[in-house]
Amino acid sequence: MSNIAIVCGSFHKSEIEKMLEWARDEAKNLALDIVDVVWVPGAMEVPLAVDRLLADDEIEGVACLGIIEKGQTQHGLAMGQAVIKTILELQLVHEKPVGLGIIGPGAEPEHIGPRLEPHARAAVSAILSMVR
Repeated sequence: MSNIAIVCGSFHKSEIEKMLEWARDEAKNLALDIVDVVWVPGAMEVPLAVDRLLADDEIEGVACLGIIEKGQTQHGLAMGQAVIKTILELQLVHEKPVGLGIIGPGAEPEHIGPRLEPHARAAVSAILSMVR
């Protein structure tokens, strides 16, 4: 069984709690063991948490769950691009997979609900496809 961790953005806590339950279910179905769940304030804090978790020899991959909504300015888009780019770089530095379950950037409220389950499950299954 592979050990994984999950990083959750707490800005949309009720939605992310739902995603976490689907991620747990997917991990169970795929025989992955979630050994740590780290809650961070928002998307900007995700890369640091991912870096720390990937540095742990016992953790084979990390799933990130979060939502970056469309705002009235380009802040969310710029932040989302920076966060995703950094997550990609961390995969290469640590040579371990990161499953991206971040909805957005630019998510509209009506698009969030339908994406919660598929994004959560895909973030976990992506790890499995890369560790085996």
